[in-house]
Amino acid sequence: MISVIGVIFALAVLASIIWMLLSHRLREKYAVLWLIIGLAMLTLTVFPGLLVGLSGVLGVEVPANLLFILALALLVGVTLHQSWELSTAEDETRRVAEEVAILRAEIEYLQSRVDGPSPKRRDDPPADAAP
Repeated sequence: MISVIGVIFALAVLASIIWMLLSHRLREKYAVLWLIIGLAMLTLTVFPGLLVGLSGVLGVEVPANLLFILALALLVGVTLHQSWELSTAEDETRRVAEEVAILRAEIEYLQSRVDGPSPKRRDDPPADAAP
């Protein structure tokens, strides 16, 4: 019964990942990671002996402990990746904000040149000179 629930859950996860990918709610670079995770969940649910065999090879006495270790490693990896993406996005946002500030200053300068009095040139006649 538990394996049936596990298969249904893994299929639901895979279906939601594919739906989010097709509806452009999830980018492809993240979808690959989540599809691998969903397929691993499905594989371990359909073939529970794999987890038992892997825990024997790695020297983990209880297969559930190996599952928790793998889940923890996955969470740390995803968190690290998201932190890296966030840092990249913050750098890009700062760069774009600086460019916008420079462009805004240039526009204000050009606008003041167009709206304000024109500066005197050396070859202009004095204002009190008779024409």
